[in-house]
Amino acid sequence: MTMPKRIQYHHYGGSDLLRLEEFEPADLRRGEVLVRMRAAGANPLDWKVRNGQLRVMSGRTFPRGLGHDFSGTVERVGAGVTQFRAGDAVLGATSMRAAGAFAEMVVAEAKKTAHKPADLSFEEAAALPTIGVTALQALEGLNPGQTVFVTGCLGGVGRVALQLARNQGLVVSGSCRKERWEEARSLGARIVVGFDFDPNELEGQFDLVFDTPGVLPASKARALLRPGGRIIFINATPLKIVRSLFPGPSRMQFSEPNTKDLENLAEAVAEGTIELQIGRSVPLLQAIPALKELEEGKEGYVGKLVITNS
Repeated sequence: MTMPKRIQYHHYGGSDLLRLEEFEPADLRRGEVLVRMRAAGANPLDWKVRNGQLRVMSGRTFPRGLGHDFSGTVERVGAGVTQFRAGDAVLGATSMRAAGAFAEMVVAEAKKTAHKPADLSFEEAAALPTIGVTALQALEGLNPGQTVFVTGCLGGVGRVALQLARNQGLVVSGSCRKERWEEARSLGARIVVGFDFDPNELEGQFDLVFDTPGVLPASKARALLRPGGRIIFINATPLKIVRSLFPGPSRMQFSEPNTKDLENLAEAVAEGTIELQIGRSVPLLQAIPALKELEEGKEGYVGKLVITNS
């Protein structure tokens, strides 16, 4: 029987370590599903794990598969899984420790997996989990009429956050490149500024500052806040993690995919109330060069990179 293949690496380091190799999927434990991958979405998290930045959470077991977000069809279910059965179309995200979505087969926890709506393509489903759940969970606890500022509002997470905020009746503004201001406004942004904006012009206007790319200085973020407001970072650095442990408005967020959030997000995309931007789709056999280009920030990359396995 032919063994499935996946993109993996044998120790932490740069993108030159990536190999497409045969592997044997782990035996299913209770609460897990084996999915035949149809598409997988790339995120900055993938190379942060690979280069060892998050090894405290990702562990030291090798070889390690790359990738977290996936869509596909259930091949087999583990003990205790009753909500899925073989043949179901699903989307989800692996745990950071497991990873391995850039593969022909992937093992995932059922609690981080959801049924894929029929009107949602496998490519859209694979692009959604990390960016969607991150944006959704950042906006939790806000009420209609409250104000949000999203830095990098046309990046993967920022784009979804703009639309979720608009749909929830929040007043949302953000920063992006000047040539894309009209696009941001079309997605719900009330005020749009460049990355080098003067915080004094927006001083004290926002209940939440959501720094998606992690480039906003802390003093600048604090200047934007209303009394009692909060700042959410998702780009983990040791300084930001430490800062979030002390009293103050700053909090480091790690998204936690779950079935309910994934289902709600998937339905919103299927219904057209959230629009995703897929920039490029490549087959698994050609994925390593595309991943390297994405990580290196090659010009021309706008939108998500999706890896397919038909």
